[in-house]
This record gives sequence, structure tokens and C-alpha cells, in this order.
Amino acid sequence: MSEVATRYPGLTRIVFSEEEIAARVRELGREIDASYPPDEELLMIGLLKGAFVFLSDLARAVKRASLTVDFLVAALYGEGMDPSREVRLLYDMGTPIEGRHVLLVEDIVDSGKTLNRIGDELKRRAPRSLEVCALLHKRLARELRYEPRWVGFEAPPDWLVGYGLDLGEQYRHLPFVAAIDPEDKRGF
Repeated sequence: MSEVATRYPGLTRIVFSEEEIAARVRELGREIDASYPPDEELLMIGLLKGAFVFLSDLARAVKRASLTVDFLVAALYGEGMDPSREVRLLYDMGTPIEGRHVLLVEDIVDSGKTLNRIGDELKRRAPRSLEVCALLHKRLARELRYEPRWVGFEAPPDWLVGYGLDLGEQYRHLPFVAAIDPEDKRGF
């Protein structure tokens, strides 16, 4: 039995270590910083709850004089993997985005439903530019309208937890990303 499985029952393996994540976030910060004019403000919008850890680290890795951070909360409603599940915006930000460079920060792209819904909503608000940065991308979305410009890691199809990702609101606090045993996730 692995050390991670012993300490955190249900986790099968570490997929991305704390060190790997930290190094990649620093690289993403440099790439993002170089992509925007240095004298222009960047607005980073995090999708809560999953992106809060990643956004926090990423915001510190972007070395800009003018950086604003805000958040949105969205949730999928419906049963399991039902394709008719609906994305609802539960909390909208107060920051106006018209004419601004906007970077939407997402924890993981899997079905793409949330990203499409939030991307459409933000696009309607007429930002100067709208880009996406995702920590993880599973490459499963069939109709993704907002392909992330920056991706931390290509993710396996496993159910992943840690570094903001959860299962039943558990595991968000872990400093790494781990796979969870499919049998354990049925209880949530």
C-alpha cells in the first residue's frame, strides 16, 4: 500500500506532486505575464470553489504592476453524467469587465459544460480579450468553445482530488493532485 493511500484512505496515487505543480505554476505565470502588454491591467477570474488554490498561486506567479482578482461560482445541476445537466451561475462578481483583458482560471476541464456557460456569459460582457488558463485538461469535451490557452497538465481520466479539486467537499486542502479509488467515490 502506498504512503498516500495509507495517510489518505481512498486515494490510489499522486498524479501531480506539490513540487511539479509549483514549478508548472511558475512557468504559467511567466507565460501569461509575457502575453499581455506590461502597462495594461489583467483581470483574473477564478471559478470557485475548485480554482481557489490554483488562482492564489497563479496570481502570485504573474508579476504585473496591475492585476485584479475576482471570483464566480457556478454549479452543475442534474443527475450524475446526464448530458442534460444544467450549469447555473450561483455567484456573480461585481467587477466590470468591459474593455478589459480577462483571464478565466479553471481547475479542470472535463465535459466543458461549465467553461462553455461561463465563457459565453463573460463574452457577452464585452471584454477586450478573454483567455482561459486551466490547471488540468482531460481532453474529453466534445464541443468546447473556449479552449484554454494555457494548461498546467494533461490529466488522466481518473477522478482527481487535491489542490482545490474535491470529492464531496473533501480533499481540496491537499497540496498535490491525486487519483481516488472509484469504489470510494460512490459513497459521496
